Amino acid sequence: MERKGFIGGSDAVKIMNGEWYELWEIKTGRSPSTDLSDNIAVQLGIHTEDFNLKWFEKQHKCVLSDHQLELVNNDSLPLKGTIDAKWGDAIVEAKHTNAFSNMDDVIKRYMPQIQLYCHIAQAKGAHLSVIFGNSKWESVYVEYSASYTSSMMAVLVDFWRHVTEDIEPIGIDVPNIEIASIPIDQMVVRDATKDNAFVDAAVTYVNLQQQNVIFENAKKDLKNMVADNEREVFCDYVTIKRDKRGSLRITRRAQ
Repeated sequence: MERKGFIGGSDAVKIMNGEWYELWEIKTGRSPSTDLSDNIAVQLGIHTEDFNLKWFEKQHKCVLSDHQLELVNNDSLPLKGTIDAKWGDAIVEAKHTNAFSNMDDVIKRYMPQIQLYCHIAQAKGAHLSVIFGNSKWESVYVEYSASYTSSMMAVLVDFWRHVTEDIEPIGIDVPNIEIASIPIDQMVVRDATKDNAFVDAAVTYVNLQQQNVIFENAKKDLKNMVADNEREVFCDYVTIKRDKRGSLRITRRAQ
């Protein structure tokens, strides 16, 4: 596939991951586009896409439109994207990944592509339809974030400047754009690191959890030290009594 002359969705993923040099060589014509015809992961994703979208329709009881719609936007950069489908005012992106991955990983990896396609399509969000291995499917709705896209576009512009001005991208430092505030299924992630009340409660929870583990292990050890023919065992601190059903009960002794 000819990759020169524009920035696409997979390009955005590479750029935001800091993988500039190989892509720069392709965009400047120094090397040919990567041949993915023998890449089994890529080809499997292509061949399962139709099933993926049909499964999405079945699970959501909907009818998708605009399959493989190519979109172009040249406002500030030559952007191009081919969306898998549309559902109402949202796009639908079908992905096939390995069984050991999870939705959070997929969202994080493809966020640049999702936001770029939403931007080009002027969509309110994207439904991410994902097949994991050969036995699990999930979908989530990722809202369009103007803030994220604005920050990402600044990075894409910088990359494209290296292409148009033929500047070798050496020592590139790509900023990490926070995605926690982007709603996923209308829910966000909150960093409570600076919330003193939350942190205090969390520390208490962790400490008591550890103490509870120690407590449960000590209780188990004490009961294991009571012989089958003993109805009561005591020391200065605790008494262990066996009831008529054979159960052992531990009580603290008054100090």
